[in-house]
Amino acid sequence: MTLLEVYRKSAEALSFGGAGEFETKVLFEDVLKVQTPVYDYSTVNATDEQIALMDKLIERRKKGEPLQYIVGSWSFYGLEFAVGEGVLIPRPETELLVEYVLKELKNINNIVVYDLCSGSGCIGLTVAKIRPDADVYLFEKEDKAFEYTKKNAEKFNLKNVNLVKCDIFDFDFSLLPLADAIISNPPYIKTDEIPLLQTEVRHEPVSSLDGGIDGLDFYRCIASKWSKKLKKGGLIAMECGDGQSSDIISVFDSIKSEKNVVFDFNDIDRIVTFRI
Repeated sequence: MTLLEVYRKSAEALSFGGAGEFETKVLFEDVLKVQTPVYDYSTVNATDEQIALMDKLIERRKKGEPLQYIVGSWSFYGLEFAVGEGVLIPRPETELLVEYVLKELKNINNIVVYDLCSGSGCIGLTVAKIRPDADVYLFEKEDKAFEYTKKNAEKFNLKNVNLVKCDIFDFDFSLLPLADAIISNPPYIKTDEIPLLQTEVRHEPVSSLDGGIDGLDFYRCIASKWSKKLKKGGLIAMECGDGQSSDIISVFDSIKSEKNVVFDFNDIDRIVTFRI
């Protein structure tokens, strides 16, 4: 069997999600280390190892394992982040959150930024990479997720990051400096909606998805606890689910602030921000 035949067979096998060609391309390039397009390989025989590996990868994918976990890394804001079982996968929607915050802070020097529920670290580490004058704190509770936070921080070798393993609901932050911005992509899915999620999403850690009965537990924590660590005029920017923005604004009703909602490329309310 030639590499081209393996490629076509794989694309057909993975077409169940409507992205067979794309996923095969990713697996060929990132796992098999075979560059695409593969039409030049129409006369190049695949090795037994390559055939066996692709069969194994396809089976993992057909069982619902996310492509990102299989590959072991994923691109976010032009950077490559290690991901795997136990950590939330970086998504394009979250890039909007980073873009918004960087724009809002562009005229402030030597900023202090908190990234709550940091997971892979894609938000906080991206800010630290782009803003070397920033002092960025990444907070993560879960063991597996925190391993990815550390792994990615070590990969980028950033000197301006501080990794904190803690539960944001129960953490003494009295010794930390006041923040110019608090950023978070917190768990925001309602508990009873977790079993209804797509198979791929249900492979991601429940702790990164479950926001409580109404999906607002983490927003309440940020409003009641973490907002007190902002400098005057400081920014809170948080990702949210479709239709959640008005409920989150209600959570912050008792706090005097300027409120804003940012919609994503699908016209979904994706980011809620507050100037305290």
